[in-house]
Amino acid sequence: TKTPTGGDGLLIYGFEIDGIRLTDNTAFTVPAIPSIASTVRANPSAGFSIVSYTGSSSAATVGHGLNAAPGMIIVKDRDSGSWNWQVAHSGIGADDSLLLNDSSATADYNAWNNTRPTSSVFSLGGGISGVSTNGNAHIAYCFAPVEGYSAFGSYEGNGVADGPFVFTGFKPAFLLTKWIDGNDQWNIYDVKRSTFNVTDDILRPNYDYGENSDSAVDAIDILSNGFKIRSSNQNINAASTYIYYAVASHPFKTSRAR
Repeated sequence: TKTPTGGDGLLIYGFEIDGIRLTDNTAFTVPAIPSIASTVRANPSAGFSIVSYTGSSSAATVGHGLNAAPGMIIVKDRDSGSWNWQVAHSGIGADDSLLLNDSSATADYNAWNNTRPTSSVFSLGGGISGVSTNGNAHIAYCFAPVEGYSAFGSYEGNGVADGPFVFTGFKPAFLLTKWIDGNDQWNIYDVKRSTFNVTDDILRPNYDYGENSDSAVDAIDILSNGFKIRSSNQNINAASTYIYYAVASHPFKTSRAR
């Protein structure tokens, strides 16, 4: 090709990174490009990626490789034992976090630079301890919704034992829930430990003790297309807001009731 001065040259109209074509044509919108380097291992079909990166003193974006906006991101500083596991979720504020190792309500740590993740990157505040500690290595586990396989969302409790039904579109095999407005435990339910309804064998990632077996105060029913709360306990059913992450028992539209 010819340069504007008439000499020979190479003209680049676009290039491709991880299957995403970037272009200088003004008819196209250039997708978000990560501002710091990361190592990504992604399975977009399963909606899951693992991202390793180094924290920065400046606000930054990090690629996640999922080609869809994550519904949940869990981050841990690998070089320090002083900082919590921070959790971003589509059911809480853009700059809010929950702490996987703690029972606290949501709080604004400026961890995510007040920006929702996109289909290509998630955002970090500059030098925020635990998610972008300057110079420290971090690991992020990113989860994106996949129809018929996984779902993220929130539900409103009603404060009575005949609690709300939450539609996921499939029978959950694994369910994680958390009250976001107050201080109470995380809950993990699954169909391998609780093989029939009611489902009331619960693990709690914020505690180091064993399973709460036959915990009627936090009982649910797992159904062919979602789950139903069977308790008025504030941990799962105050007149308040809760987030969840569900993974299908029989993925891709083959759910069966039990």
